Amino acid sequence: MLDGLKDTLGAAIKKIVRSSDINEELIKDLARDVQRALLQSDVNVKLVLEITKQLEERALGETPPPGLSRKDHIVKILYDELAKLLGSESDFDFKPDRQNKIVLLGIQGSGKTTVTSKLAKFLTKQGYAVGVVGADTYRPGALVQLRTMCEKANVEVYGEENNKDSPEIVRHGLKHFAGKPLDVILVDTAGRHKEEKDLLDEMKEIKKAAEPDLALLVIDGTIGQQCYNQAEAFHKTIPVGGVIVTKLDSSAKGGGALAASAATGAQVMYIGTGERIDDLEKFSPTRFVGRLLGMGDVQAVLDLCASRGSQAAR
Repeated sequence: MLDGLKDTLGAAIKKIVRSSDINEELIKDLARDVQRALLQSDVNVKLVLEITKQLEERALGETPPPGLSRKDHIVKILYDELAKLLGSESDFDFKPDRQNKIVLLGIQGSGKTTVTSKLAKFLTKQGYAVGVVGADTYRPGALVQLRTMCEKANVEVYGEENNKDSPEIVRHGLKHFAGKPLDVILVDTAGRHKEEKDLLDEMKEIKKAAEPDLALLVIDGTIGQQCYNQAEAFHKTIPVGGVIVTKLDSSAKGGGALAASAATGAQVMYIGTGERIDDLEKFSPTRFVGRLLGMGDVQAVLDLCASRGSQAAR
């Protein structure tokens, strides 16, 4: 995942770790390396300049806390700033004793139907009872695909093959599931473009019919920083509470997609990392950055060092 970014950042960190002296020139070199790596991953130029400015200022101006060497502290600063770029960790607060309704939105071709199935499987593995409403009436075979994939998760799909009225299907689907012991109902909708007014109007009608607890925007990670405009357009139609970024397994622009999504204020909640139904994971900026830097859960290690150092100082 994002191998180019990972390799470049890894090489930049090795320079710091192997150096005999941490000086201003070395820190400026690190900032330039990070800048190049992020720009190659299609992260917005303004965001890149902000993060590298912060990196440089903090690395030159901050005194390492007790227990951390100067080198470790610089790595921690890089880690902190990259994690901040990708937003905070976000999770949906499932309410017990009721059916939580989640509507999935997205542009055509973003992989929304596949993600609906993956999310159904993910949530069942978390112990939730899930039902799915197939309300994509535009794409031929969408309902068949949804049912086929959800069978792998033992999740029931409600749909009406000969009905083209999506809001009506949503109402019927919610009524169908009303008496069943479900925790979550996922609603798959038709892919649309931010310029397609009719489809966006239909989205408003679906919102009225579903009264969702959460709207999740599914975005194709290969389009990079264009994600920002997509998320903004959808957010104006129906408030987007979270983002799922797909196709990160093969995307050179994945960093741009993640950063752009986070910049909209709707945090990235899940990421798709492959083709299989299990290839969906909850997104944690700190864990993701740790993996990018090839350091696992670096935050836990650094926190432990800092706590030991403060204990020693006492």
